[in-house]
This record gives sequence, C-alpha cells and structure tokens, in this order.
Amino acid sequence: MAKTRSFISFDYDHDSDLKTLLVGQAKNSDSPFEITDMSIKEAVAKDWKENARRRIKGCDVVIVICGKQTNTATGVSAEVKIAQEEKIPYFLLWGRSGETCVKPTAAKDSDKIYKWTWDNLKLLIGGAR
Repeated sequence: MAKTRSFISFDYDHDSDLKTLLVGQAKNSDSPFEITDMSIKEAVAKDWKENARRRIKGCDVVIVICGKQTNTATGVSAEVKIAQEEKIPYFLLWGRSGETCVKPTAAKDSDKIYKWTWDNLKLLIGGAR
C-alpha cells in the first residue's frame, strides 16, 4: 500500500523541534504517510516560493504544524496559500500541548486546528477532516 506523500509546513525559527517529532512519526512501521520534503527556510534562495510550489504539488497533503507564533511565520502562510492555489489538501496540527497555538494568517477561518495524537494523525492523513 502506497504511503501518503506529505509536505510539512512549520515555523522554521520556533518549531523545528516539532518538525523533527513529525518526521520521527513518519518512520513508524504502521505510518500511513511519508515525508516527501520539508518546509524551506525563506533566506535559502530567492526562488524559494517556486521550489515550495513544486514540492507541494508533488505531495498528497500538506501538514501544517501550528505553534505559538505561527501567525508571524510568513513562510508558513505562503506555503498554505500555495496549497490552496494548487488545491492540495492541508490540515493544521496543534503543535504544543497545553499551550496556545495559532493558525498561519493564510489559513481560512473555517480551518480547524486538530489535536496532535498518533491515532488522530493517522485519521487526518486518511482524509478524516
């Protein structure tokens, strides 16, 4: 059974630890998803948005990890906007249990931030959102 190709969008400056946790979960033997590529640090290249668009288009879903400052992460909002434009499904994960997490500014008002548990993640990857 083919695994769902996933792109992780996260606040590079504040939530890299959360990205590492999600990459680790993708390596579980019962994981329904694989990480095709990671979010791109803005300063890496002038054409980072085109690189992100190409990578997002090659995925089945975009997983957006929401932390305490995601609303200030311009790269996350740009990646969400690209997913919306390319009609690639995405969902938001509550990255920090017990803390206030916020949506990226490009998220829709109707976008829910889902609790990050292993069982919930598998359901979300499967389209239960």
